[in-house]
Amino acid sequence: MSDVNSPYRPGTPCWVDLVAPDQQAALDFYCGLFGWQGEAGAPETGGYAVCTLNGKPVAGITTAISSDGGSAPRTVWTTYFAVSDVDASEKVIADNGGTVITPGMDVRTLGRMSLATDPTGAAFGQWQARDFIGAQVVNEPGAFIWSELNTSDPDAAARFYTSALGITSAPMEGEEGYSALAVEGRVVAGMQGLDKLPEGTPSHWLTYFAVDDADATAEAATRTGGRVLKPPFDMSTGRMAVVQDPQGGKFAVITPFRAEAG
Repeated sequence: MSDVNSPYRPGTPCWVDLVAPDQQAALDFYCGLFGWQGEAGAPETGGYAVCTLNGKPVAGITTAISSDGGSAPRTVWTTYFAVSDVDASEKVIADNGGTVITPGMDVRTLGRMSLATDPTGAAFGQWQARDFIGAQVVNEPGAFIWSELNTSDPDAAARFYTSALGITSAPMEGEEGYSALAVEGRVVAGMQGLDKLPEGTPSHWLTYFAVDDADATAEAATRTGGRVLKPPFDMSTGRMAVVQDPQGGKFAVITPFRAEAG
């Protein structure tokens, strides 16, 4: 399914956004790379930009501002999970070893959001939809397709997300050391340990975007100031690469393998 017209089930990734020191530079990079349209939003939303693909919301980009006058927060993509009640979910998060870092807040009439970290330190968001359900196009070139938890303790993370968000975990067939995360039996995300990543990598959620050609997209990112952290390679579901934007934000791109007709 690529077009989304109904609310996401609780526990399902429903939105991704980027926080970056230079919002306009980020807009220029990602709009050029993925064919998005986007510009800084209204002052009452802090200038938050809702980027669109073919006229439908696909991701957000906003400005990183330090609250204490120090250096700006690092550039990072955040995965938001649909919840039915942000405030109730925050209590469950805290009761299960997570930490609420931005308490629930209303975003006009669009919805209510909060930010938290799991017990291993990976940050994520929650979205309680009202007028805005989240991404309205997914799983097609230029759109969000997958979220992956890279964690220092997969067992602890699995227990947390099951208790806090109703997300279950099970080994993914054909991918050693990789788990499928599911909501009501439907796989919505993935999880793995940090053993295959550079030493010192903290726990984090990695955002994947679908593209027509992972190799060409990686090259285009490099030409426009980005950096390829993991060159294109084939895995069980497609050809992917891990990329860093000019301001340091990390993300993955993937060209899914087509199922053979038969």
